[in-house]
Amino acid sequence: MNIRTITGFLNLFDPISDSDVRAFRTLIDAARADFREASAGFPIQTARLATQSLAQIAPQNLPRFARDLESVGKSNQIDYVSMGALPGDHPLIEYLAEAIAGTENVFGTAHIASHADGINLKAITSAARVVCQLANSTADGFGNLRFAALANCPPHSPFFPVAYHDGGARAFAIATEAAPLAVDAFSRAQSLAQARENLVDAVERASETISRIANDLAKRFDFRFAGIDFSLAPYPEESRSVGTAMEQLTGAKFGERGTLFAAAFLTDCLNRANFPRTGFSGLMLPVLEDSTLAARSANYTLDSLLLYSTVCGTGLDTIPLSGDTTSDTVAGILLDLATLAVKLNKPLTARLMPIPGMNAGDTTRFNFEYFANARVMDSSKTALKIFETDDKVEFKIK
Repeated sequence: MNIRTITGFLNLFDPISDSDVRAFRTLIDAARADFREASAGFPIQTARLATQSLAQIAPQNLPRFARDLESVGKSNQIDYVSMGALPGDHPLIEYLAEAIAGTENVFGTAHIASHADGINLKAITSAARVVCQLANSTADGFGNLRFAALANCPPHSPFFPVAYHDGGARAFAIATEAAPLAVDAFSRAQSLAQARENLVDAVERASETISRIANDLAKRFDFRFAGIDFSLAPYPEESRSVGTAMEQLTGAKFGERGTLFAAAFLTDCLNRANFPRTGFSGLMLPVLEDSTLAARSANYTLDSLLLYSTVCGTGLDTIPLSGDTTSDTVAGILLDLATLAVKLNKPLTARLMPIPGMNAGDTTRFNFEYFANARVMDSSKTALKIFETDDKVEFKIK
């Protein structure tokens, strides 16, 4: 198992002070050494930084601020940076696609719904436009890897693009690449009870080591340790695939009957485990980041993934869509996802990737270490009339 990222949460302003970021870099340097020397050996793959909401920063020129943030991150050996989640109906949303497309490692997000405030139709249409703008302004629509629509997502998730700071004291959190734990736990199990016991035990043993080191780092460098997002994030090879673990559990291919049960079972295992949690701490099903999910992509649909999202995290992640997908189509997908998040009071995200020149049923041709190529998914082309009404600016539903 690897640590996918150690993510710092800082309050930054425009212009950005490099001294604030240097404090986190010092912690990162110590963390890499400490986790490498841990008895279990947990290498840190990436270091990341997320700011408070862009609405609080209020930069006068968002694309320029994004470039400045990227520059400060690179000079401090931070792999990826995220501009804090923006309310989807905020005026700055109009410049978000340009800001992301004009950088290489800057992420951005938009809130579209919450359990407290309900579904914001204007925010949904604005987020949908960002998706289509990025699809048409970045090679192969790859810019959408760095944008997500958030529904009911709290701060301090260390996974990107979700990460954002709450504006309080500086903090950090750990995100794991824990799918291999599930593969190992289920391959050794002779029953459901044993599978659950194996996985819960593996998570708790790993989290004990991670927590011990993280708490020491927090004391030494005056950061708050926000917790571990022990989501079962995969890597695109069979032994590190959450889809492989689910197939071991049920004996059926991902997308066939039993997949919903497997999603709920894995989520239940994580819920039973005792560790300091933040973010999703659940099951991730990123189609393009998991070799088994990618290989089985003809076996399931967008609606299947929405169904699985009702019993696990994180929503619709790295979903390849046809290049002619319109913002109306994207808005309809986001509306359904937001409805689940609000009604079930759970965090869900959407990272949708229309790919220019590709149609539903085609196979993607990405040449990217963290992607496995999958079938482009079909989506309804029907424009929903509710987005054409005059009340879309203010209307919200709970």
